[in-house]
Amino acid sequence: MATNGKRKGSENSTFISKDCRHSRGVGHMKKQIPNLITLLNLLLGCLTLIALFGGQFTLAAWLTLAAVAADFADGLVARLLNVKSPLGKELDSIADMVSFGVVPGAALYQLLRIGWEAPGAELFWPAAPAFLVSVFSGLRLGRFNLDTRQSQEFIGLPTPSCTVFCLGLILIYQFDSFGLASLVSDPAFLYPSIAALAWLLNAEIPLFSLKMTRFTWEGNQIPFIFAGVAALLLLLLQEAAFSAIVLLYVLTGLVRRYLLNGSNLT
Repeated sequence: MATNGKRKGSENSTFISKDCRHSRGVGHMKKQIPNLITLLNLLLGCLTLIALFGGQFTLAAWLTLAAVAADFADGLVARLLNVKSPLGKELDSIADMVSFGVVPGAALYQLLRIGWEAPGAELFWPAAPAFLVSVFSGLRLGRFNLDTRQSQEFIGLPTPSCTVFCLGLILIYQFDSFGLASLVSDPAFLYPSIAALAWLLNAEIPLFSLKMTRFTWEGNQIPFIFAGVAALLLLLLQEAAFSAIVLLYVLTGLVRRYLLNGSNLT
């Protein structure tokens, strides 16, 4: 009897041990789901670069929108699953640097090449300043990881918004929206735009976040209203709406910062 009792206890312990290992395995798999979405963002950024340098501007825009969706989804899924990891934070910064750091620089570089009518595929130095946007995007991403003030809203232009603006310019050129193709590829327009974007990325300008912890009207009035206005602009302006939406977004921050003094940046 004693032997049977000991054996039964051993079997129970084995069962509990297997159950614990299974629980840990499930928990580990849950933690990796947001990371996989982040890696998808990184992959989409790499593909966007190939599309841009291959002149596939419409495809590049679609890939960028998919990367923005993945960037939104990884955080949302992490909150829904109640998981977080140091690895996820590092992967997010790397993916963002490619999809929303290098990509906008490449988009502006291509527009400058077009504006200067640069021959061949070799490096064209007059277009190289486009990558200052990439440099200042990297600075922003590094500062963002250390800035505790940006938990509820952003300070400075988020890198995905900057990227959407630049890809919007690419689409305006591609479809000659409202006859603006010559303007958005004109170096006289692009160089000041590069300087403005580099400044906005790290400027002390408050900008609301579109990421919502819950999909309710209360507490999310501004994002919902802005989403409605953005949808209306898309209907009216079509491909030209992307850059216009980002300009409107920046304008809300400039009004708050310099006219309403509605944000305490401390």
